Amino acid sequence: MIDVPLSVLDLAPVAAGASAGEALRHTTELARRTEELGYHRFWVAEHHNMPAIASSAPAVLLAHLAAHTRTIRLGSGGVMLPNHAPLVVAEQFGTLDALHPGRIDLGIGRAPGTDQVTALALRRTMEGLSAEGFPRELADLMNYFSGEEPGPITATPGRGQQPAVWLLGSSGFSAQLAGLLGLPFSFAHHFSAQNTLPALALYRQSFRPSRWLDEPYAMVAVNAVCAETDERAEWLAGPAGLSFLRLRSGRPEPLASPEDAAAYPYTEVEREFMAQRREGQATGSPETVARQLGDLLARTGADELMLTTLVYDVADRVRSFELIAEKVAGGLRRTV
Repeated sequence: MIDVPLSVLDLAPVAAGASAGEALRHTTELARRTEELGYHRFWVAEHHNMPAIASSAPAVLLAHLAAHTRTIRLGSGGVMLPNHAPLVVAEQFGTLDALHPGRIDLGIGRAPGTDQVTALALRRTMEGLSAEGFPRELADLMNYFSGEEPGPITATPGRGQQPAVWLLGSSGFSAQLAGLLGLPFSFAHHFSAQNTLPALALYRQSFRPSRWLDEPYAMVAVNAVCAETDERAEWLAGPAGLSFLRLRSGRPEPLASPEDAAAYPYTEVEREFMAQRREGQATGSPETVARQLGDLLARTGADELMLTTLVYDVADRVRSFELIAEKVAGGLRRTV
């Protein structure tokens, strides 16, 4: 049985033939159901210029989700700081924390979460598009919350609010920075599995106790598709693989149906690419997923797992989380 906290990362996937509004309503439905099941957190991720993902404005979406849930922690997985002025992020998440104290996580990434042309459209200047300025911008953001270095600007709401700040990463840079600052760290195993163990080792080696943590706290995000049988889960996972392939090929499209994904004329190179991407993830029946998640925990020593389930139909998405809660995590209802 998986006995660490389990959480949810949702991308508000837009299915072929559906609208962004439908995708966001489905994300709201999933947040409500996973709260009922006892999942610990529900995060949404910032992406732009991607027809298959509707979570481009995390702060706005989180305000909506907070109004439709009661207890589950809500957060960004993450807000991509190079896209925004730190003051704006402080005010947005200060507002969320003021409205919903004790429930808001601010997960921060240093990648743009999009292509450079779109990143430029967001920031409107070349300055800040490089990740090199990330540590300074992070320090500015944290200071808007704490007010430790008084300046001419007070973030309101912001100063005095304290959403739980996390660093996110898919390589070693944010892992080391999170350790040095004594912040919790979430690693994107779901799309950078080969870097998982080195990054977690670097985080733990670099960790310094802080006001936020006495010991390192690492969460690992993993793709998870659970169904009654292995064959059904593999079928449901097909669209996610095709979506990632199209994205890497510069041809992003709404999420295909399982039928269309199965009928796609993959080349041998494409099939190998998709197989490599699936390594270390969790796809199958409850028994298979329990074994795969158990192996991941044994290898990483993660304090928490965050599951992301990119499937075409919301009913299958909800059912995957139900099966994991009921048959992989011992009922899961660990929160009130």
